[in-house]
Amino acid sequence: MSDAIPEPEPLILDRLIACPQCDGLHRDADLSNGLRARCHRCGTLLIAPRAEAFLQVMMLSVTVAILMVGAVFFPFLSVQAAGLSHDGSVFDAVRAFSGPILAPLSVMVLFLIVLIPILRVIAIVYTLWPLTRGQPPYRHAAVAFRAAERLRPWSMTEIFMIGTAVALVKIGGMATVSFGPAFWAFGALVIVLVLEDTFMCKWTIWKAIDTSTPRS
Repeated sequence: MSDAIPEPEPLILDRLIACPQCDGLHRDADLSNGLRARCHRCGTLLIAPRAEAFLQVMMLSVTVAILMVGAVFFPFLSVQAAGLSHDGSVFDAVRAFSGPILAPLSVMVLFLIVLIPILRVIAIVYTLWPLTRGQPPYRHAAVAFRAAERLRPWSMTEIFMIGTAVALVKIGGMATVSFGPAFWAFGALVIVLVLEDTFMCKWTIWKAIDTSTPRS
C-alpha cells in the first residue's frame, strides 16, 4: 500500500503578492512587527510590518505638507554679484516662466515639484487617518492609496534638489550664493520623504483596506 500523495494547496489570488521588481509571485504571510519578507528571486523587500506604522507614515506626510509650504514661499537662494543682491523663491521661479512660450515649463515645475507631492500627501492622509484610530477606512480609500502610489514616480522633489546642486556648482564661481530657509526646508523634505517610504509597508496598508468595511 503506497502513501497517498497530498493534493497541492489551491492558489488564492487574493493571497498572492507580485514582486514590483521581477514580478515573482509569493504567498503572503502574517508577520509579526519587525519581521521582513523579501522576494526569493531578487531580494526586494515585500512585507515589513512595524508597530504604529500607520501613525508614523501619516505624521511624516503631514510634515511633508508643512515643509512644502516653507520650501515654496520662503527665499530659496540669495545671489550677490557686482554689488547687487537678489533673493528668489520657488514660487518666484514658477512665475518667471509665465510668458507664452515658457508657460508649459512653468506648469510642469508647479505640478512636479509642488502640486503632485501635495496631492500624494492628501491621498495618504485620507487613507491612513481612520486606520490610525482603529476605525474602518473611508470610502474610496483604495482609490486614494492607488493614486498616491501612481503619483510617487512623478514627485520630483529629489530631482529638483539634484538639479539645484548642479546649478550651484556652475554659478559658484561667478557670484556669491547664500542658502535661504527654503533650501534647508527642501533638504529636510527629501529626508522626510525617504523616511516615509522606509516606514510605509504597502502590503499592510492594502490588507487593512481590503479586510475592513469602508465607512459610508
